[in-house]
Amino acid sequence: MTSPQREFDIVLYGATGFVGKLTAQYLASAGGPARIALAGRSVDKLKAVRDGLGAAARDWELIQADASSQQSLDAMAARTRVVVTTVGPYLKYGLPLVEACASAGTDYADLTGESLFIRESIDLFHKQAADNGARIVHSCGFDSIPSDLTVYALYKAAQADGAGTLTDTDFVLRGFSAGVSGGTVASMLELFSLTSGDPELRRSMEDPYTLTTDRGAEPELGHQSDTPWRRGRDIAPELDGIWTGAFVMGVANTRIVRRSNALLDWDYGRQFRYSENMSVGSSPIAPVAAALGTAANVAAMELGSRFFNKLPRGLIDRVVPKPGTGPSEQARDKGYYRIETYTRTSTGARYRATMAQQGDPGYKATAVLLGECGLALALDRERLSDLHGVLTPAAAMGDALLTRLPAAGVTLETESLGR
Repeated sequence: MTSPQREFDIVLYGATGFVGKLTAQYLASAGGPARIALAGRSVDKLKAVRDGLGAAARDWELIQADASSQQSLDAMAARTRVVVTTVGPYLKYGLPLVEACASAGTDYADLTGESLFIRESIDLFHKQAADNGARIVHSCGFDSIPSDLTVYALYKAAQADGAGTLTDTDFVLRGFSAGVSGGTVASMLELFSLTSGDPELRRSMEDPYTLTTDRGAEPELGHQSDTPWRRGRDIAPELDGIWTGAFVMGVANTRIVRRSNALLDWDYGRQFRYSENMSVGSSPIAPVAAALGTAANVAAMELGSRFFNKLPRGLIDRVVPKPGTGPSEQARDKGYYRIETYTRTSTGARYRATMAQQGDPGYKATAVLLGECGLALALDRERLSDLHGVLTPAAAMGDALLTRLPAAGVTLETESLGR
């Protein structure tokens, strides 16, 4: 589908926020020929951000837009090929912008890890976006690019080798250093606030196929735990000696990956099972640490989703990190992550995908991932899929990202492990 001519390739909405500024800095350094504008509530604050970006951003236009003004969002979306947004919590602020982009046929990328927001986006705007040729792509940061893209890379490797479809597939966070994101915490609290007052909504969010295109078409594969606790060797022989526990973002990421499989007409396989795990090492206390970490994860999710509304919200807001805040530049530079995703195919072949990146996962690394997603949507249109609607990163631009991310300093490799 041919996109209409637009004034800009990318509008970065929320450019004055913490991650917004980091994304603006990345686009100023890596945006190349892209025509870019900055958007937010305050033109004066936007100008201050632009002034700090150097000569590459000197001529970037500034656009006043506010989540409380649908008219301003509609006008912004109509001027650009792609809107990249860092304005969250998305449950609270995000749907009007999705509506604007779906209506205008404008591609969209965000950082959300909020499954409920994505479900509402699908229910309300998937058809409209598809009809108008828009790609609404959620979860374009650390949540959930490493999850989504490593599985896509494994699928492509197995496909190239004629090795069958994917079956048991396991993401393992092997190492990381990161600060606590105020935006992520705010998103989680918003979700708890809604689910603790609505048992039906809570049950919906517990479904492993929360975000599927067609629940009735999904295979029945039995229980798929969001909080696994396992020996490494139960995942892959290469992990013998380590223990793994639940990964806190697995609840969101697993649903994105399963939606990718559905959007791709279940090309990963009808027996595709996926989990996310976090390595706690091989020390004598590793099994205890894995068990305690998993139990704490389960307790936080269960208690938060059921009883959050009974807690004093004012006290909670005073003690948790605030949205728009983050670690120092030195801490962001020292951060990193390394993940390995293992799969076994229907023919018995085994593969591993490795993805690693320098920079705090929730801040510096995420700004690179989001920026590259925006650039892929804007500049690599011949390498995007022919799908439209509410999509995932892999389903919308998997092939483009497999090329773009390594060129941006992100390690992304697949290898055959035999049988």
